[in-house]
Amino acid sequence: RVSDRPLDTHGPNFGMRSNATEQVCLPRSRFAINFLLIIFRSAFLPAPLKSPDSAGRVTGDTHMMWKYTGQKRPEFAEEPGPGEESVWDYPRPPRVEPDSRRIEVYGENEKIADTSRAYRVLETASPPTFYLPPQDVSRDLLIVLPNRSFCEWKGEARYWALAADREKKPIGWDYPAPTKPFEVIKGFFSFYPRKLECFVAGQKVRPQPGKFYGGWVTDEIVGPFKGEPGASNW
Repeated sequence: RVSDRPLDTHGPNFGMRSNATEQVCLPRSRFAINFLLIIFRSAFLPAPLKSPDSAGRVTGDTHMMWKYTGQKRPEFAEEPGPGEESVWDYPRPPRVEPDSRRIEVYGENEKIADTSRAYRVLETASPPTFYLPPQDVSRDLLIVLPNRSFCEWKGEARYWALAADREKKPIGWDYPAPTKPFEVIKGFFSFYPRKLECFVAGQKVRPQPGKFYGGWVTDEIVGPFKGEPGASNW
């Protein structure tokens, strides 16, 4: 879900050539490229999202590129018991909802965050990601990194490291200017439970499988989860 920025084909210098003959052909070449981009976007990119409703649910058409969208559990999905949640019931596009449980995050023997005002983002096949308000995060313990990535649902993410870490390895991220459906988590922090100690209502969080993902696994969440072997198309 995170990828490099797309090639900018609309910049002022795109397609410039070294002689007049080649520049005469530029409008036709640009038209052809734009036409191909339109076809690519309609064929491979997800449909635009709608705004969240009064309950914070995000709705909208989901593109056919996604095999699972939370409408029906696959046969291999675990059956949730009482009080449990199946990640296969989460929607795609994702839903964002408040969570009033106490969330604690520790790193280097220091408490980085402590809140009861978190939000969860729930997406098909993945355990929840928790977003914590900046007011409840010790920003003096963190330093922003130049790293950026792009989520097709939420927009551009920036990354954070522990200020005391000489290697400045990313341990969390936020969305300073998220897309409209996710404005509620603007500037909220999410942390990797594989790199920090994270707790939900006193329960230590287990990291989502795979080095790339940042989902939080707790006892009430059942899978299997994206990130496990053979799950690349989930």
